[in-house]
Amino acid sequence: MYVQILRSKLHRAILTGCELEYEGSLTIDLDLLDAVGMFPYEKILVVNQTNGERLETYAIPGERGKRQFCLNGAAARRGQPGDMITVMSFGSVSVEEAPLVKAKIAILDRDNTIRELK
Repeated sequence: MYVQILRSKLHRAILTGCELEYEGSLTIDLDLLDAVGMFPYEKILVVNQTNGERLETYAIPGERGKRQFCLNGAAARRGQPGDMITVMSFGSVSVEEAPLVKAKIAILDRDNTIRELK
């Protein structure tokens, strides 16, 4: 049997943009993706702490160093700049492996700079 386990998380990120006229997804600074081991175009779960919205989409690599989080396409209706979000990715592992998995978690500050890496 396999279970879905949290693999990586960007916690307390601040949305920097919302672009309705764009293919749906979430643009994320490549430095931040790398910090937690998320992959460009990987399926992600986005939770908006500000308004309670949740959505599944994929990560689009953004420009390094810009610290951007931009909802695109229809997803842009799920938030607005300034909203606080959490972005998570998951992996399938056997129930035997599950207790050994250690998620990489980055807690961000209001400028989307990593404050703590777990």
